[in-house]
Amino acid sequence: MSDILAHEENGALVTEFEDSEGNRESIIDDPAVIRRLHQRSVFEGITSNGTIAAAVMVFAAILAVIVANSPAHKYVIKVLETPVGLMIGSFSFSISFEEFVNDGLMSIFFLLVGIELKYEMTVGQLRKPRQAALPMLAAVGGVAVPALIYLLLNQGSTASGWAIPIATDIAFALGVMSLLGDRIAPETKVFFQTLAIADDILAIVVLASCYGQTPYVSWVAASVGTVLILALLQNARVYTLKPYAAVGLLLWVCMYNSGIHATLAGVILAFFLPVKSDIRLTALHDWLDKWTEALVNDYNDESHVLGQHDFTDDANIVERVMHHVTPPLQRAERNISVLVNFVILPLFAFVNAQVRLVGADIGAIVTNSVTLGAYLGAVLGKPVGIILVTFGLVKIGFAKLPKHVDAMQIIAVGIMGGLGFTMSILIAGLAFPEPELVMAAKCAILAGSVTSATVGLAFVRIADAVLSGMKKEG
Repeated sequence: MSDILAHEENGALVTEFEDSEGNRESIIDDPAVIRRLHQRSVFEGITSNGTIAAAVMVFAAILAVIVANSPAHKYVIKVLETPVGLMIGSFSFSISFEEFVNDGLMSIFFLLVGIELKYEMTVGQLRKPRQAALPMLAAVGGVAVPALIYLLLNQGSTASGWAIPIATDIAFALGVMSLLGDRIAPETKVFFQTLAIADDILAIVVLASCYGQTPYVSWVAASVGTVLILALLQNARVYTLKPYAAVGLLLWVCMYNSGIHATLAGVILAFFLPVKSDIRLTALHDWLDKWTEALVNDYNDESHVLGQHDFTDDANIVERVMHHVTPPLQRAERNISVLVNFVILPLFAFVNAQVRLVGADIGAIVTNSVTLGAYLGAVLGKPVGIILVTFGLVKIGFAKLPKHVDAMQIIAVGIMGGLGFTMSILIAGLAFPEPELVMAAKCAILAGSVTSATVGLAFVRIADAVLSGMKKEG
């Protein structure tokens, strides 16, 4: 059953299900149930919309800047510094609320990133290396050139921020791109999504290899042992999510204490979640026929359903089995995607976009080498790296542009690549111990994202208008 329809007929509310072949069957009589199904459908439509999710995060970032420059700032800082902990007997564990968001909740975000990567490697764009090669290599250019621009402007202690402009925020970028409607071809969005996924992989590698602390051998060993437990769960074909979640939490604790950035525990966990169903799908059709017949035989239309124990027991078995048809990887994604997009990322944006400019030396921030390096790396370096590598590989015959993707759309992808937020702010906080340098980096990240979005939208609209005018004249 694929769609729920509701309409009035002779004053009565009729609810129908429409299957993939267009056949309709009415099975629900209760108006309250109908309303809940409709509300759920509306809710799912909103929460699955990438543009709305990006808008919520943008709103949280703007609100953070407003609050940071208001009298409420001191109270927000007090909350961010409030310890959040756990105490069991003599054991205690405590981190600040800001660390809880950045190191704890963002692990769930990285779990979602890992799930998306594994999905693409299993059935998506990354499954076909030849097809994915062009956007993936373009992503390498989009990482190398911004880093180089940053390093040209920063030497010595500030050079550690070289990775700040390398990341593209896929949620922001695709959200902005969706505002262009059919001016952007679907194939261009797939190209950009593949590029952003490769960008995520590179950023994760950089985060793991360059921004950890001095590792503690005992905790590193414990982390490795926990990863082996995940491998055992996978090899034992455990398809229930709860054991993976418990071991994933243990992995986070081990990595948090090891000196390796704890959020990477989410990525590691994702790659051990099974991608297959624990139901033998080839036999599902016959099994459903058998149990459908049992349900029909057990049901008595003249008796109350509460007294029909055989019927409800059979229905419960069917319900549990159908739940397990969905692979654990997909179940995990459904469980956390709304939480990540509408709670964790907006909360991260609010916590980390606390840019207080009241009383600050704006001139010093603008001319700071960190600000210039991060801003120019994102706004200039990203487009140059992506566009040059893409056109260069096409020119030498290594690859062809996807169908319906032209030079104008590749330039748009390059400009939108400068939209960096989540990973960039995370790296900025790890790169510098000095608050003033973190502040400079955050200002550059916010300004760079606004510039990239504005220039990208303007470029596509102007280019589309020019091309349309040329076609009319022709």
